Amino acid sequence: MSHRSIRMIIEQQEPVTSPENATVSEAARLMRQKEVGAVMVVKGGRLAGVFTERDALFRIVAEGRDAKTTQLAEVMTRNPRTIHPDRPFSDALDIMYEGGFRHVPVVEDGRPIGMISSRDALGPELEDFVYELLRREQAQDILA
Repeated sequence: MSHRSIRMIIEQQEPVTSPENATVSEAARLMRQKEVGAVMVVKGGRLAGVFTERDALFRIVAEGRDAKTTQLAEVMTRNPRTIHPDRPFSDALDIMYEGGFRHVPVVEDGRPIGMISSRDALGPELEDFVYELLRREQAQDILA
């Protein structure tokens, strides 16, 4: 299994953050500008939540809210699962798979330093992860 650390993957990243009092429109423009699918929402320099493309669709568009006046604090995912930068990338894949989401904030000492996304899995870990899932399924079938 490949053992790239999260730190290795995010070393060239500039964290994409937004204050919790920013509007959804402002966050969406930032996400478009930075070409990312999620923004880390911060309060006092610390991670307060995450706002994703899915949040924009389900919590803004589907609910008929006004993106120009709705603040991120109202619609962000609070207390998201996070990962430490020195953990292996396979741990992030497990978190995404088990939680059913595509983004995991990378946090060190309470401060966001990067974001891991499912897009990052387009490397050697993807094959290893799929193999591990198949191995788990086979083990469950044997034990059943």
